[in-house]
Amino acid sequence: MALARLAASYGVATSHSPSPGRTVPAADAAVIAALAALDVDASTPEAAGSALTAREAALAARLLPPTVVVWTDGPGPGRSAASGTPAAPTPLAGLPPGTYVRVELEGGGAEEWETAPDGGGPRLPHGVHRLSVRAPDGREAAAHLITAPRRIRTPESRSYGLLVQLYSLLSRRSWGMGDLGDLAELAAWSGRDLGTGFVQVNPLHAAVPRTPQGPGSDPSPYRPSSRRFPDPVHLRIEDVPEFAQLRGEARDRVDELRRRAARLREAVLRDGGLIDRDAVWALKREALELLHEVPLGPGRRAAYSAFLAEQGAPLEDHATWSALAEAYGPDWHAWPAALRDPASPGTARARRELMDRVDFHSRLAWLTDTQLAAAQRAAREAGMGIGLVHDLAVGVHPGGADAWAQRRHFAPDMTVGAPPDAFNARGQDWGLPPWRPDRLAESGYAPYRALLRGLLRNAGALRIDHVMGLFRLWWIPQGREPTEGTYVHYDAEAMLAVLALEAHRAGALVIGEDLGTVEPGVREALREHGVLGTSVLWFERDWEGTGRPLPAAAWRADCVATATTHDLPPTAARLTGEHVQLRHDLGLLTRPLAEERAEAAADVREWLGLLSRLGMLPGGTGSEEDEIRAVHRFLLATPARMIGVWLPDAVGDRRPQNLPGTWDQYPNWRLPVADARGRPVTLEELAASPRLHGLMAVFREGAGGGPGPRTAPPGAHAV
Repeated sequence: MALARLAASYGVATSHSPSPGRTVPAADAAVIAALAALDVDASTPEAAGSALTAREAALAARLLPPTVVVWTDGPGPGRSAASGTPAAPTPLAGLPPGTYVRVELEGGGAEEWETAPDGGGPRLPHGVHRLSVRAPDGREAAAHLITAPRRIRTPESRSYGLLVQLYSLLSRRSWGMGDLGDLAELAAWSGRDLGTGFVQVNPLHAAVPRTPQGPGSDPSPYRPSSRRFPDPVHLRIEDVPEFAQLRGEARDRVDELRRRAARLREAVLRDGGLIDRDAVWALKREALELLHEVPLGPGRRAAYSAFLAEQGAPLEDHATWSALAEAYGPDWHAWPAALRDPASPGTARARRELMDRVDFHSRLAWLTDTQLAAAQRAAREAGMGIGLVHDLAVGVHPGGADAWAQRRHFAPDMTVGAPPDAFNARGQDWGLPPWRPDRLAESGYAPYRALLRGLLRNAGALRIDHVMGLFRLWWIPQGREPTEGTYVHYDAEAMLAVLALEAHRAGALVIGEDLGTVEPGVREALREHGVLGTSVLWFERDWEGTGRPLPAAAWRADCVATATTHDLPPTAARLTGEHVQLRHDLGLLTRPLAEERAEAAADVREWLGLLSRLGMLPGGTGSEEDEIRAVHRFLLATPARMIGVWLPDAVGDRRPQNLPGTWDQYPNWRLPVADARGRPVTLEELAASPRLHGLMAVFREGAGGGPGPRTAPPGAHAV
């Protein structure tokens, strides 16, 4: 069938397998829509036949794909393992002997040679180079050439660390939500006193701003305006150097804003209020406007200028979108037509007219970058081997800065989601536009490279949410149900090569969130390239055998092992069954409450029984704190290279930070860290918590670190 062959040639799936032995065909309408988003007309059988003829002819005549990958250490796919030499790129082996090859190196200079029958060639340095070839018959072609190490480095020694949603971690200096000053404090304290090797945070990407007349901004950190630049709402105002230079009315006004921020903070910590990101940003933005009026000293000006030069056009586009959003609203689709294209004359004119606002937003990006760097520096100075672990969301808001600045790289009229599965019969629509795989390849994966480089500049590791998206994504035609989508494949080898290259340059680790349904071969490919997986205790069972809890020794080593995540119940809630009651109260259960309770209780009993038999929970039962410690003792017994402790677990918090399947019914992404009674806990109280120190002592003892961390000082508040 022409449509199926045409779809396959563009990586558009015509079916998928939600479980072994079961295949679900994709609707023709979904396939046709996905092809249309790639500028391929398959709307009729005749159009599909014509497109297929043209496609097959183009592929037959092509000397090179748009992007070529070569692994610089070890044999790659299609290469001879006996060779062992990182010579010419593998795809060049298919060129006719005597083809002239020229590689213009990223760092300057060039290499030239003619292909031999064995496809050999010179060693090439890591980088993204420009490749051009001329065959003996006169045909010419050019491509991007990515040379990357085959494996991303993995931890040299085992480490444990904290997982936290930064906004939820308030200190006595916070302006109503956690900030980068709090992150630096957390890293410095936990590294020195608890022996942690890392702190993993939620995505700190720039959010879509709230307009004065419009609705509040989306509090989810996983639907940002830009993944390329951080959100200035995380700035610690007092740590901006120009703050100390404020005088007169400006200083008085900022002091008043600080008093209002203190009231916001107290409303969350003492009055049971929710974190209000928009209210926090309104105060910080006014303070930053006043700080913007303070002239930069020569050294600061030079550093800012260097940042502008380094970030180049992507920062200018991001700041321009931010300035235009102030004037026309946060969805660029509703802007005047002349401004919807970042490269249009109208946009260039608006950029000049709004030069001061563009500079303001560029300055915010710089200030946020410097505080991120300070937080990572604090982590490393505290002895952390890894430091900050940043989180990469799977996509961006369709009306935001990235979707505007990179519009040609996004598939129009499509969103990303997930097909139906055992946990969600209707599937999911995340409302995020997907990157076009063809445009990524044509650009040498430029936006993807820039994204990774920006995130890794102040990180010891990067977590990639839904890492399966490097291989394929579920595309849903806009306005249709998630069940009416289909998978579109990406060049996984190129995506992994770019990831390996940028991680190598940054000296960073990479963690993939690979929970849920994973296509066969994906975990193996990720492991081959050094990408660590994610293993959550409650999901680790012998699914292909007994179905019982997976013995600790059988866990994979190349992973971050945890008891829970931001999308799952805290451990205390799971142990008590409170998570089932919460879902019942919100109308989210698909079975009777009694059935759900019985199944959840049986799951917990089975795990606690195993922990008891292993001697990790003496007596087979104990207090809630004993059981949580036993859970983490089990994690320590696995070979996992990294072990993450959900920070709210350390003080008995019951409330999930996000409850999938809810929107207004539950305060997702707006809850502070709280204790077992639901009372919010400050960073200072966390640091003095006997319960937290008792849990972390499990790691110090299990790691052979001698005596546990120092105990809470006399008179400290007991959480």
